[in-house]
Amino acid sequence: MTEAEQPRDMRDALPEELPSLRAFALSLTRSSAAADDLVQDTIVKAWTNIDKFETGTNFRAWLFTIQRNIFYSLLRKRKREVADSDGIHAAALSVRPDHDGRLAYADFVTAFDQLSPQHREVLVLVGASGLSYEDAAETLGVAVGTVKSRANRARARLAELMHLSEGESVLIHSPAASGDKPAGSGGL
Repeated sequence: MTEAEQPRDMRDALPEELPSLRAFALSLTRSSAAADDLVQDTIVKAWTNIDKFETGTNFRAWLFTIQRNIFYSLLRKRKREVADSDGIHAAALSVRPDHDGRLAYADFVTAFDQLSPQHREVLVLVGASGLSYEDAAETLGVAVGTVKSRANRARARLAELMHLSEGESVLIHSPAASGDKPAGSGGL
């Protein structure tokens, strides 16, 4: 379209360019539905930025440039996206609120303070510090069986004080829930 043929408002020329825009979009996307979406996005962007079109330049080339830029922007965006039609990946990305952890910790501290000194001691050595039963027994100067027994009773009492069901862990996301044992003794 020459300068003399250009309408006063280039918005009036947009419908004439639709077949060319659709053909170009089809060549880029190889999909009829995607091409229609691309043409629509191009028209919207051209319509809102029509004041940036320089009179006397090639209107179709300007539209093709917009369309091409939109297409490559969408491609870059899609490279960063993960296909997750079932929502499995999105569900795994959920994060519990911080207050849940603080509340669980507060409950743990309250219950831990109610344990006997021997039970707190063995849980700190075996659970928190990660000592083996043998090393904890040597540190405390007692038999290995005594350490195992105290640790077992301390864990049971802690679970009782925290109103945990059997197998439920103090931790929000614990290795015990997945069947894994942490390094060392088996955790709290």
